[in-house]
Amino acid sequence: MRQREYPGSDITIEDTLAPGVNYNRYIASYISDGLKIYALLTVPMGDKPESGWPVIVFNHGYIAPTAYRTTERYVAYVDGFAHSGYIVFRSDYRGHGSSEGEASGAYGSPSYTVDVLNAVASIKRYPQADPNRIGMWGHSLGGYITLRCVVITKDIRAGVIWAGVVAPYPDMFAWFRTRPPINTPPPTRRWREELIAQYGSPEQNPVFWASISANSYLEDLSCPIQLHHGTADETVPLGFSANLAEQIRAVGGTVEYYTYEGANHNLTQGFALAMERSVQFFDTYVKGQ
Repeated sequence: MRQREYPGSDITIEDTLAPGVNYNRYIASYISDGLKIYALLTVPMGDKPESGWPVIVFNHGYIAPTAYRTTERYVAYVDGFAHSGYIVFRSDYRGHGSSEGEASGAYGSPSYTVDVLNAVASIKRYPQADPNRIGMWGHSLGGYITLRCVVITKDIRAGVIWAGVVAPYPDMFAWFRTRPPINTPPPTRRWREELIAQYGSPEQNPVFWASISANSYLEDLSCPIQLHHGTADETVPLGFSANLAEQIRAVGGTVEYYTYEGANHNLTQGFALAMERSVQFFDTYVKGQ
C-alpha cells in the first residue's frame, strides 16, 4: 500500500445542509480508485486562518452499507470536532449510501483504507483546508482503518481511536470466533475463508498474516496516538486497545491510553470526557496549540 499512489481529487460540493452552531455542513464527493465517494464535510464559519483550517479525517465504524446514510449516526461526534474549529471530512467508503463500488469490508480488503487515503489527498487540495495540519479519528472498524493509515502515510499529525479493532490478525480471529454473529453482507464475511484458502491460517502462515497487519509496522507510526476504550464494551475487546498501547510504547512511540469504567462500545457513558480529551489531543498535535 505504501507503493501505491493516492491522488484523490478536487472535492465537489453536492448539497448544502443546515449549518451547525458555528460551522457549515455539506454533502461532498471525491474520487477514489475511479469511484465517486460521498462524504460529510463541515467547515468552520468565520475568518479562515492564513494557512487554512485544521482538518480531522473522520472514519466511522461498521454500519450496514445498505442502511448507511451520510447525515445519520455519529452526529454528536462530528459536532464535537466541528464545533472546536476543525474541518471534518467523513468518508462514506465505497458501497455505503450513494458511494459507488462494492462494500467489501475493511479487514480482508484494502478498499476502505484506499478510500480514506484518497480522502486525505482530496482534503489537502481543498482551498479552505491546511494541508499540513491533518488529524485522523476512527471508531471500531474506523479505528482499524486509522491505524493502517498512520503507518502508510506521513500526512497525519495525530491519530485518535475509540474502541478500535486494532489487534494483530491472530487476536482478531480469536475474537471473531467468540463474538455474537453480526448481520454483515456476504462480501465482508468471505474474506477469512478466501485468504485462509490461499495463504493458510495465522497458525499455519504467521509471516503472511503479520505482513498485512498494521501492528507489525508500529515503528513507522507517523504521529502520536490516543486510545479510548470502555470497560463494558461487549463488541470489541478492551484488550485490543490495551495491547496496542503497550506495543506502541515498546517501540518508543507516543501514546495516550484511557479507559472508561462501565462505558459501552460507543463510550456513551464517558462521551463528554473522551471528546474533551480527543479535542485537546488534536489541539496539541494538529492545531499546534
